Amino acid sequence: MAVSGTVWKSLQHEKVYSKLDLNDFEKTFSAYQKKIEGEEQSSKTSKHKELALIDGRRAQNCTILLSKLKLTNEEVIKAVTDMDSREDLPKDMLEQLLKFVPTTEEIQTLNEHSQEVDNMARADRFLFEASQVFHYEAILKALYFKKKFPERLGDIRPKINAVIDSSNTMMKSTKLQQLLEIILALGNFMNRGQRGNAKGFKLSSLNNMLDTKSSMDRNVTLLHYLVDILEKRFPKIMPLESELPDVKLASKVNMGELDKEIVVLRSGLSEIEKEIVLFEKQSMHGKVRFVSVMTDFVAVASYNFSEIEEAYTEMTNKFKEAVKTFGDNSDDSKPDDFFGIMDTFINSLNDAKQENERIKQLKEEEERRAKLEEQMKREREKLRLKKGENANGKAGSAKGEFDELISALRTGDVFGEDLSKMRRNRKRAVTPQREDSRERAGAMKTARAILTEQ
Repeated sequence: MAVSGTVWKSLQHEKVYSKLDLNDFEKTFSAYQKKIEGEEQSSKTSKHKELALIDGRRAQNCTILLSKLKLTNEEVIKAVTDMDSREDLPKDMLEQLLKFVPTTEEIQTLNEHSQEVDNMARADRFLFEASQVFHYEAILKALYFKKKFPERLGDIRPKINAVIDSSNTMMKSTKLQQLLEIILALGNFMNRGQRGNAKGFKLSSLNNMLDTKSSMDRNVTLLHYLVDILEKRFPKIMPLESELPDVKLASKVNMGELDKEIVVLRSGLSEIEKEIVLFEKQSMHGKVRFVSVMTDFVAVASYNFSEIEEAYTEMTNKFKEAVKTFGDNSDDSKPDDFFGIMDTFINSLNDAKQENERIKQLKEEEERRAKLEEQMKREREKLRLKKGENANGKAGSAKGEFDELISALRTGDVFGEDLSKMRRNRKRAVTPQREDSRERAGAMKTARAILTEQ
């Protein structure tokens, strides 16, 4: 830098050193120099390419999940090992984390690069750190099972209760028994001489009533006729669902799925109990909270599950009893089939009731329309007759005037006051119709002809 002609030419900075504590200055700012050098080195390191060892798509999805959690890798691992004491991991996120448990192959690959963990991409580093946790997958599964357990119980209980309640109400329903009695009577009457002495029928036959059509009106089925009978003769039977409120829910219970749900609960509790024993043998009490937390959970959950098992046994027995009560001794009967038949029949009854009401309304409208048309027809006839009487009266009046005129001509009175009087009377009369005018014109013409002859 050229200092000639500048302020720097006259400055003597060397003189300043004598007044400064250079040792203190050097000590103070040597740390700053090292920090700068460290940052520069860190910057150079960060520019190094991240180490990506696992499948690219899997790594990408894992990174997205970790971003949603808004926790560092260390915080996620700690939340798992602490059994989520701070409630940082919702059950839906735990379910997703189970998809990113490191596989045997991934663990082997990551361990081979354990010295380069600081250079690993986030997903790779997370899987590596998870692989270092004792029974990480077992802890994660247990934690998810614990959070999911109340929801699973809540799904199972209503299904079991619906089958128990529907079995009881169907066996006790007086409306249903009376309805079946009526249907049996109708069936025996229709089949008299063939199968007219039936003592009962299977519930599956109920929904065949829609296929039996009236010989008089093909739009009317036996079910429509039954509803009509019920409303007129047995009005207290409908609505049938008032005594069978849980049939619809029971008709949706799939025993295969229900059995699987119960197996999941039973096996889940069993696995957790095994893990507790394993952790106790490994003396892991101080390192994770798994043993204490899951021991308390299993104690409560096992009691709740035992209640479910008892209810399931009761459900099975009640359902078999109901099936037998209604004449179906098949061991293959399932709640969704058995109660589904009744639910469909109840819906069909209500539909037939609405259709009957619609047909009744249409019939009433047609009757009102026919009645109105008949009334209008009578009114038109009255009006026609009245017009006819008026026409006859006017024709008679014209004929009388013509006779008077002829008589006056013959007697000679036509030239007297009587003719003037007759003309005045005609002027007061109502204006005649076209036919009457022609008659009077003809009469006057005839009168002139008579006068001419005289």
